[in-house]
Amino acid sequence: MNGSGKPETDEGAGRERIFLVIVDNSEEMKVALHFACRRAKSTGGRVALLYVQDQADFQHWMAVAEIMREEQREAAEELLQALSAEVHDWSGKMPILYIREGVFREALVQLLDEEPSISILVLAAGVGRGGPGPIIDQIISKRAASLHLPVTIVPGSLDDAEIIAIT
Repeated sequence: MNGSGKPETDEGAGRERIFLVIVDNSEEMKVALHFACRRAKSTGGRVALLYVQDQADFQHWMAVAEIMREEQREAAEELLQALSAEVHDWSGKMPILYIREGVFREALVQLLDEEPSISILVLAAGVGRGGPGPIIDQIISKRAASLHLPVTIVPGSLDDAEIIAIT
């Protein structure tokens, strides 16, 4: 309570929750996406999508590297546009889109530093025998202490009906 007898307000209370989903080609990414969309819809939040493309490393073939970079960018934009329609259907809002180039961990940490509005990172655990998945491995083993936001990990085997039931 402040001096006037009124409760103090939380500075972030009026802020829209942003649920960040990392876009890759894994099966479980769609589970994380649908979960984030449902949570965003139920809390009045919004979904953000991050796609990190590898840096082409062809120093003596600069023209080839530039063509590869452009092709990767176009593919990323097409994928994000397709996912945007899905996000809109599930959450009722268009997502925020981020395309970064470089090493995944560094790109993620840089984005989180630049965008304090991102509230929650949503990941889905891998469904195969290889463990929880490379993104979760990287975040938990090397960057967990440097992340200043909650990380939600959902089972990658959930289907749409199960996601609806828990959100």
